[in-house]
Amino acid sequence: MSAIPSTCPTPFDTRTESKNMIKTVLTVDDSAAIRSVVGVVLQSAGYAVSSAVDGEDGLARARSQRADLVITDLNMPRMDGLALVRALRAEPAYRKVPILILTTESAPEMRERGREAGATGWLVKPFDPERLLEVVRRVLG
Repeated sequence: MSAIPSTCPTPFDTRTESKNMIKTVLTVDDSAAIRSVVGVVLQSAGYAVSSAVDGEDGLARARSQRADLVITDLNMPRMDGLALVRALRAEPAYRKVPILILTTESAPEMRERGREAGATGWLVKPFDPERLLEVVRRVLG
């Protein structure tokens, strides 16, 4: 008769591991409709979603609950998307976290400003849900 090794995982250990594999996405947009649509798209693909109503709210949420990816609007009250990207990049926990800007702005100069601020990518609204998921999967690895 063999003894059960002390390192054998219990069923609770297994559930904890699979729960930790769910990626969390923080969406930041002053439009409730966009937050809702992006949230539904991401949740349908198995991501956990947290949302914020503007850059200041997004920064506070990012500091209180770590996200694996941040998707932010560009033009918002109180703190815009570029300021949010810069603030997040100054946080040690967010130096390497992918940050996507989802905006109606498509000018190359604005994209360059996003890149200089530290954004990982740039998506233009209106967005194709499949394209959004493709980009999210790519940046999350």
